[in-house]
Amino acid sequence: MRNPVVRAFFVGKAVADVLRERWEGALADLAAEVGKLWAELQESWQTFAQDVMARAEAEASLATQEMASSTYKVEDLQATLDDLRAEVAQLRSELQKYRNRSA
Repeated sequence: MRNPVVRAFFVGKAVADVLRERWEGALADLAAEVGKLWAELQESWQTFAQDVMARAEAEASLATQEMASSTYKVEDLQATLDDLRAEVAQLRSELQKYRNRSA
């Protein structure tokens, strides 16, 4: 390699080959990282969706239980109202009797 032009050609070719190899390695590493991150992101979204659905189902179940128990509370409330109405009617009757005696 005494000819400087030939030497420059081979040095340039070697530089290009080394740069290409390193560039390919860097791109392969980058593609692997992107693939790994994409898989982690998909798994994260799947976990998120499962957590949301589990919470929604738990809250729906709790609401259903509360509605069932509120039916009993409404029945108890109705009985209490009936008792109070009866007491008010009895008090009115007693008050009317008292007013009639006083007059």
